[in-house]
Amino acid sequence: MGDGVSAEAVLARLALYLPPTIGAAELAELMRKIRPADTDEAEKLRKIAGLLRRKPGIFTMLRATGGAVRHERAKDETDAAVVTRLASSFDAAAAISGAASVQLASLGDEERLSATTDEIVAWLEALEFTGSDRNILDIGCGIGRFERALSKSFGRIVGIDISSRMISIASQQCAELSNVELRQTSGLDLTEFGDASFDCVLAVDSFPYLVLAGMAERHFEEIARVLKRPGWLALLNYSYRGSLFLDRADIGRLAQAHRLRVLIDGEKPFRSWDGDAFLLAG
Repeated sequence: MGDGVSAEAVLARLALYLPPTIGAAELAELMRKIRPADTDEAEKLRKIAGLLRRKPGIFTMLRATGGAVRHERAKDETDAAVVTRLASSFDAAAAISGAASVQLASLGDEERLSATTDEIVAWLEALEFTGSDRNILDIGCGIGRFERALSKSFGRIVGIDISSRMISIASQQCAELSNVELRQTSGLDLTEFGDASFDCVLAVDSFPYLVLAGMAERHFEEIARVLKRPGWLALLNYSYRGSLFLDRADIGRLAQAHRLRVLIDGEKPFRSWDGDAFLLAG
């Protein structure tokens, strides 16, 4: 646990990877018994134990939400079949918890999710990524959290997702935002958008699933096509394979192939979330 991630992120990981025989009470007791030498790690364990004791149902919810989405690919699955399966999985996850379905470390708490969203938005604004005269495409918009948070920072926002339930939630959340458009798309490409349609493209935690489905290279090609020049791509988390070295190598190769420049190469600029941030320019 010494990688600097938050207690909430650690709890989310434990919910995903611990055997189902270990429940919230058992895990809380285990956290209480561990005595790390590092003060910060000890405090993190105490916080996890406290969360589990106060709200044991959170652990069950995290397991159900995270377990709804399988991150492995069967040998005989086609790319299109993976996308179809993921769409159904995201529908199921969103039905359990909208907030946890887009960020498991939010623990299903809307305020915690909003805090992370606001931190990402502040990072984008500091980079001068936003602009009232700009159009942005949000790939994998989920429940519309960035559409709400960025609605005053862009002239037009188009959010796309393969999950019908997530688009339905996003539509309710963004009903009063006249500059927000939401679409359920195939997840296979961006062919419904014309060349040089957007000033910016945002992809938060969506590329790991494109990588899983074998669609990452196709989407890089499509992003380069729909971006204006100059244009910007903010990509937060490229994959879940656990190798920043490989992620940087892939993004560098794809950027070069599609005439994009890597400006930020896998930094961790956020305090409330452990995502790897990439910024590219065209």
